[in-house]
Amino acid sequence: MGTPMLISESGPRVFLQTEDQVTIIYEELPEVRQIYLNVPHPDNITPSWYGEAVGHYEGHSLVVTTIGIRRETFVDDFLTPHTEAMRVTERYTLLEDGDTIEVEFTVEDPETFTEPWSGIVIYKRAEPGTRFHEIRCSENNFDVFTGETLPMPIATELDF
Repeated sequence: MGTPMLISESGPRVFLQTEDQVTIIYEELPEVRQIYLNVPHPDNITPSWYGEAVGHYEGHSLVVTTIGIRRETFVDDFLTPHTEAMRVTERYTLLEDGDTIEVEFTVEDPETFTEPWSGIVIYKRAEPGTRFHEIRCSENNFDVFTGETLPMPIATELDF
């Protein structure tokens, strides 16, 4: 899936914060994203599915910059491709009602897009007692081009 597509993924998510990082756990698939706080990006980044995310606070907003996102991911539900030059900047702001987080994000990839583009996603606080649902997934069973779920592989012989 990758960033920024993961930002707009539906379903609940949990934010966990320590002194050194923010971890976001998504119900869908389930996915885990780590954002390292108050550090620079490393000099040599090996591209990964979610990229290298670093963040800092500006007032009440968490500002995250992500680079090093593998080109096999997509930018959006339309399967828009990108290059490894893509940079995503996110701003997570808890709104005054205390139950809403506004996520404003900007995507820059001079090798794919003629100019940066932005979007906004709204997260609402879940009702008390909301639980994650278990989601089963076998690796490589989703065809990203057709949107079809392929049959789950079943071993007919023991391989050990």
